[in-house]
Amino acid sequence: MKLSEPSLHIVVLEKGVLPYGASTRNAGFACFGSISELLTDLKSHSENDIFDLVEKRWKGLARLRQIIGDQSLDYEPFGGYEIFTSADKLLSDECYEKLNYFNSELHRITGKKNVYGDASTKIKEFGFSNIDRMLINNGEGQIDTGKMMKALLEKCRNVGIEILNGVDVTKIENENKFCRIDFNNGFSILSKKVLIAVNGFAQKFLPDYDIQPARAQVLITSPIKDLKFKGSFHYDCGYYYFRNVGNRILFGGGRNLDFAKEKTSEFGLTEIVQDSLDKLLKDVILPDTDYQIENRWSGIMGLGDTKSPIVKKVSGNVYCAVRMGGMGVALGSLTGEEAATLVLND
Repeated sequence: MKLSEPSLHIVVLEKGVLPYGASTRNAGFACFGSISELLTDLKSHSENDIFDLVEKRWKGLARLRQIIGDQSLDYEPFGGYEIFTSADKLLSDECYEKLNYFNSELHRITGKKNVYGDASTKIKEFGFSNIDRMLINNGEGQIDTGKMMKALLEKCRNVGIEILNGVDVTKIENENKFCRIDFNNGFSILSKKVLIAVNGFAQKFLPDYDIQPARAQVLITSPIKDLKFKGSFHYDCGYYYFRNVGNRILFGGGRNLDFAKEKTSEFGLTEIVQDSLDKLLKDVILPDTDYQIENRWSGIMGLGDTKSPIVKKVSGNVYCAVRMGGMGVALGSLTGEEAATLVLND
């Protein structure tokens, strides 16, 4: 927006010292869809809706890499994998039966042949236990979330966008031709237009919209000597996910163990989720390996009945760009451009 309209005065209001919902707390997956996740989505959405969304994710990742650059993102094209235990046989059979179908659809979107393939021969090489089959997505990779945010903030400042941190917005209201923004300290400002882009925290300002907060819990290990694999991995239809961070393992997920409790905008950890992460890490991912858990944290995603972002005019001069569906890394860039176009042209 600022590059196309350099005369605009744009101010970003950020509650935290840094963006901290999921922007700096996500797992750094540059992904666009594992087969089991897409199969699950196809049971409640049309093919056009799902593959249009996959295309947005694919193009969004390409746009992010173009804006920031692979070096600044620390982008690594190690590929994305999906693992299956013996208990997942019916699911894995369905995924393997649909390989040609998904490869055909993804070839149309990405221009790449055989995006998905069998990688079961690497299970032993990677050192996993209790895993029967494994698929690979050759188009996926991973990024450094902190470096991504650092680069984005630098780009904003370089074009004159002001970023005010520690600002807790309590209310946004249309007032004649302006919008009034109230802060928790009693201070208010007027703005010609306001774009709500707080994703997982949007329900506070958009209570009638189909967007719910969803907490994601994550842990990371200390460095592991001779770590056997590199890449991003999904398990249980994407509800669990892990990847290497150098020679560490970042592992998250498990909100499907208690959907009701994890439907929250409050940060925190729960015993049921952390125990499941610990058990899978020990029994499946790093069996017979010495490691320590170095840190645990949580982030807040924005989900809804559908996974497509909401980009629309709310009322008057208020707009929104929310509900990234847990795919903010992939969808954020294109969604931001779509929102900017809407605000400028309205």
